[in-house]
Amino acid sequence: MRSPRFTPAVFWRAFFVFLAVGAAGLHAQPASRGIPPPSGYGHFGQPDPAEGRKALEQFRAAGIQGSYYLEFTLRLMPRRGPEKRVAGRMWGTRNHAGPVSRVALQDDDETRLLVQNGADAAVWRSTRTAPDPAKVAVQALFEPIAGTTLAPFDLQMPFLYWNDFVYEGLGRVRGRPAYRFRMLPPKEFAQQFPALSAVRISLDSQFSALVEAELLDEKGRPMKSILVDELKKVGDQWMVKAVDVRNEGTRDKTRFEVTAVALGLDLSPRLFAVAALADEITPPEAARMVRFEP
Repeated sequence: MRSPRFTPAVFWRAFFVFLAVGAAGLHAQPASRGIPPPSGYGHFGQPDPAEGRKALEQFRAAGIQGSYYLEFTLRLMPRRGPEKRVAGRMWGTRNHAGPVSRVALQDDDETRLLVQNGADAAVWRSTRTAPDPAKVAVQALFEPIAGTTLAPFDLQMPFLYWNDFVYEGLGRVRGRPAYRFRMLPPKEFAQQFPALSAVRISLDSQFSALVEAELLDEKGRPMKSILVDELKKVGDQWMVKAVDVRNEGTRDKTRFEVTAVALGLDLSPRLFAVAALADEITPPEAARMVRFEP
């Protein structure tokens, strides 16, 4: 049976493999700050900042605890030209600072990333030619990985922890009633990368689930979109199977497609230490793995 597409009831549970969002301070901004809501966007009543704050708090509290491992393929689907595939692995857990994941790509330079989310979000990179882990600067967070449209910022999704937001109200997104927000970057982040004015996120109003995220430029135009496309059930747990990351300028798209997963792991904290990023890590034994059909 084909995995279900766009099933809002399980979106957030599926999305935890990228991050496990926890509660954080929220500060609603006046609707007049920054870019106004897009024309043609219909509200169900007037936006209420208190309503928006409550919806975000519920969303952030919905993360699933636990450690995991997954194997995936980055499938670049350009508007023109041949497709490209890059295989990868990811280990994930939660540490004292928040959700953290380790990514290893089988690209030409054997890129490895340590992605720390939370209030003090950061990304470190190690490669075959430059094995010493180096912290990724804000500008470099938006540089594509392995020739795809996926960037470290898309894996990290730090905007889900940004404190300032503009609540745009309740409307319909992809056929579902959803709360829409513009998450506003912190001052220091905005100064280092002014091309990003905000990230608009849409949360399913019934299930507190992420429907989509759009990175907006200085004029409020979408630069990139992130959409959950397909899900897979592993035991009693729904998992993300495919996520599309689309460059809205070029219309090139990269599909993050999970091919295998292991849940409920006991991972050593050492695996997520910056100093260990260049180390070789052995995947879980085959008996722990659940492999997905193409």
